Amino acid sequence: MDTIALKIMRVAGSDPAIALPRYETDGAAGADLRANFPDRQGVTLAPAMRALIPTGLALSIPHGFEVQVRPRSGLALKHGIALVNSPGTIDGDYRGQVGVIMLNTSDQAFDITHGMRIAQMVVAPVVQATFQQVETLDDTARGAGGFGSTGRG
Repeated sequence: MDTIALKIMRVAGSDPAIALPRYETDGAAGADLRANFPDRQGVTLAPAMRALIPTGLALSIPHGFEVQVRPRSGLALKHGIALVNSPGTIDGDYRGQVGVIMLNTSDQAFDITHGMRIAQMVVAPVVQATFQQVETLDDTARGAGGFGSTGRG
């Protein structure tokens, strides 16, 4: 597996005792991000509530890469906790604190505690396109068939 160096800085007021992102298994694509509240208190998400959860981290992402923020499947399955803009993209030129927009889709309140693993980040290469306006597009078997057009199941 290829690796790249990703520089991480703790933002002012964050708890230095909270672990940096890390891969929990050798084959993991995502490294876990943890909640890092300046007041160390956490937050309770009521049903249908969303909140921006701080990680206490800022990144220096190498040119040609992005970091994708994705949900943790255990939180989704067991507690109905989702990420509103999933996957979220952290652009390579952003240097502010990484925040995770979490949403409670269940009918029960959910506590997000200081230090809790809340999401995972995946480092991915980026390709930028050049955009060319044309009068027609090439034909395909699918054509303009949209949502659900390729059948069921």
